[in-house]
Amino acid sequence: MRLIDFRALEGPNIFCLRPVLVARLELGGYAGTSTAELSGFREKLLHYLPGLKDHHCSRGYEGGFQERLFEGTYLGHVVEHVALELLWLAGEEVSYGKTRDTRIPGVVEIILEYKCKEAAREALGLAVDLVLNLLQGKEYDVQAALNRLKEVLDKYSLGPSTEAIVAACRRRGIPVRPLGEGSLLQLGYGCRSRRIWATITENTRSIAVDIAGDKALTKKLLKEFGLPVPRGMVVGSEEEAVAAALRLGFPIVVKPLRGNQGKGVFTNLKSESEVREAYKEAAAYGPVLIEEHLPGRQYRLLVVKEKFLAACERTPAHVIGDGRHSVKELIELANLDPARGEGHDRPLTRLPLDSLTLFTLRRQGWALEDIPPKGATVFLRESANLSTGGTAVDVTNKVHPYNAWIAEEAARVIGLDVAGVDMVCPDISRPLSSTGGGIVEVNAAPGIRMHHFPLSGQPRDVAGAIVESLFPPGDDGRIPIVSVTGTNGKTTTARLIAYILGLTGLTVGLTTTDGIYIGGRLVEKGDAAGPASARRVLADRRVEVAVLETARGGILRAGLAYDRADVGIVLNISEDHLGQYGVETLEDLAYVKSLVVEAVKEDGFSVLNADDPLTLRMRSRARGKIIFFSLRANSPEVREHVARGGTAVYTRAGYIILARGSLKRRLIAVPAVTCTFKGLARHNLQNALAAVAACVALGVPLPVVARGLREFGRLPEHNPGRLMFQEIGDIKVIIDYGHNPAGFESVLRLARQISPEVVAVIGVPGDRPDTSILKSGMVAGRLCQRLVLKEDKDRRGRSPGEVAGLLRRGAVAAGLSPDKIQIVLNEGEAAFTALAQAGPGQVVVIFYEELEAVLQAVNNFKDEKRGFLLDMVYN
Repeated sequence: MRLIDFRALEGPNIFCLRPVLVARLELGGYAGTSTAELSGFREKLLHYLPGLKDHHCSRGYEGGFQERLFEGTYLGHVVEHVALELLWLAGEEVSYGKTRDTRIPGVVEIILEYKCKEAAREALGLAVDLVLNLLQGKEYDVQAALNRLKEVLDKYSLGPSTEAIVAACRRRGIPVRPLGEGSLLQLGYGCRSRRIWATITENTRSIAVDIAGDKALTKKLLKEFGLPVPRGMVVGSEEEAVAAALRLGFPIVVKPLRGNQGKGVFTNLKSESEVREAYKEAAAYGPVLIEEHLPGRQYRLLVVKEKFLAACERTPAHVIGDGRHSVKELIELANLDPARGEGHDRPLTRLPLDSLTLFTLRRQGWALEDIPPKGATVFLRESANLSTGGTAVDVTNKVHPYNAWIAEEAARVIGLDVAGVDMVCPDISRPLSSTGGGIVEVNAAPGIRMHHFPLSGQPRDVAGAIVESLFPPGDDGRIPIVSVTGTNGKTTTARLIAYILGLTGLTVGLTTTDGIYIGGRLVEKGDAAGPASARRVLADRRVEVAVLETARGGILRAGLAYDRADVGIVLNISEDHLGQYGVETLEDLAYVKSLVVEAVKEDGFSVLNADDPLTLRMRSRARGKIIFFSLRANSPEVREHVARGGTAVYTRAGYIILARGSLKRRLIAVPAVTCTFKGLARHNLQNALAAVAACVALGVPLPVVARGLREFGRLPEHNPGRLMFQEIGDIKVIIDYGHNPAGFESVLRLARQISPEVVAVIGVPGDRPDTSILKSGMVAGRLCQRLVLKEDKDRRGRSPGEVAGLLRRGAVAAGLSPDKIQIVLNEGEAAFTALAQAGPGQVVVIFYEELEAVLQAVNNFKDEKRGFLLDMVYN
């Protein structure tokens, strides 16, 4: 039994609207083995993981999995539930899992919800180990497995500060996407998106961060503005440090000039020897600052956009004696607390045990082996940083207004939008002007976990305030998103919608199978109908509205790139890509594509083709309001929908009609819609109806929609590679991207309306099932008078001529004479051959894989024909 591979579906997907990890598990000799056949296995499993008794499984109630376990279930299913339980025990609150068969005997697919991808992967590996050990009669150390899983979570999960910001965004409905593996986040989409790295926002100026990082410069600026700071100076040697201490007067503080998180900070030093020892430690971090020691308590005041929000009193890392354990043992016991972790990964940081700990202990007269009496406080640090094990108590309501004003002034002077101002004074509830004290540091990127998770006192939602500083109330950081899917017509529909939206003056981000467009400019060429391209558009700060062609493959491989769309469109469902990623039937394909209308905002719109039975069924899963489109004005579904107050777009008496309840409006005459070839291209008319529905949903003025329908398609660059029409002498040529039976039929029927004599160049990708390739051949054989069969460069596992042979069989089965069929495998040569053999009045339809190769063949044919005509003239 072993895990073969993994893939992460980061966005909403066909399994779950939350991220999932999909793993393939090879069961080996355990394939087909039921738990009912394994004596003692079930009891051992529940002994090691008693929480499995609570799992619902597909039965939907507590104990459901336990019932399945004793009735008999397969081991892949067991691994799934063990992984979920391990994640839950490690603190990862996830609940969704699924196990399903694959086309490979003995291999199953396990789908596991995750918050931390690396932890989910680790949990599956540990689950396999646990199950294998029990099957082999071995013991298993569950606690060691959990410790390993917690290590992975600590390493890869977001820290408390970042997680608090993510939670604040989710409460506001602001989408969040990690950028890279750290704490850099994109909040929102497109032109309304913002970036944040922990508590450094995109409004945090780098010059302010540099100033705050230089403690001497910070103090100089604060002092110039009349704010209280301790006296101090920068030194470069031990002797200079001692001289500075004598000049300032004991007690003094030694700390790195550019240090952070309390590293190398020594306070309340009272002798030259202590200064020398402290200097050596601090100098390891660079230049050293010597300053006077301010007596009093240590406070952190948080300021956001020059407004005081929260304060904590911080206590240095310490242990409290119990009269039984040594200092070292007390540290070890405290670090067993699951709330403590490394760095900022947990609400509390592990207590330190290092040279600075030993120095601090010596100053108090303690050694690691000493046993403090019960109740005695032993400090491990003198600085109160949480990153070195300190704790915090909320004192926000105690802060004197004058002290709050000083903190706000300090943030303003340094120029930080989010600042942690460290103060030392006897009592924060009294003004510093009367008690003494001062500002000892101003911190950029301050940790906020102390405010969200104080040891005592009221938690403060400072993350919410930071988010509000980026997104004022009412701003959810979203731009309109239109997602278009279906078997055929996606690219044309997406381009048409983008064109119409562009007429409103908006900058449109568009993804299609031929590339990414920003504001009408092609910025990346290639197939861009997947989530990676969509994410790029949604991250582009120029984009005011996104139109995303959403292909089946991207949904299956990685899920959606967004959480919710304003408009989801499903154009149609027909045979294509069957037999891939577990999609075996048209119903399976419909289920995959229905995700686009399931992932729609509650106040959004789902646009569905009422003429397509499989698309029509999606209304039960669709979210938001439904808009139907139809070529049939008398469609019962459309009439019923409109009668109930719904919206529909359909054709009647040669016009496109927009109907809302009892209101009906003629939008434009069908022949005026350029891309429909005066209404002859019925499939493009359907695409136009869907585009109208989407634009209506987004509130585009109807005159603008009508203008877009009239203009789109007049220029070749509007819709390259889709129904490209030209005349070469007395031959008419159509170039299109059709690659499945329905796509071929739509275009060939249009060609038959132009001329009864149709010659076609067709090919089908080699990864399609034989039945689908045969059907494509049959469609072409039924509608064409002659065929030239070609193959893609990438035959996808097929041998040369295999796909063409199947197409030929299909065409002959449809009644086309074999002598009317040629096989020319090279695409460019096939296109040239068809053109060269075409007769007057015939239509040559070329279905391409690589548009450039076909266009080159057409140009070569034009050149040869022009040369022939010139020869005729001069000879």
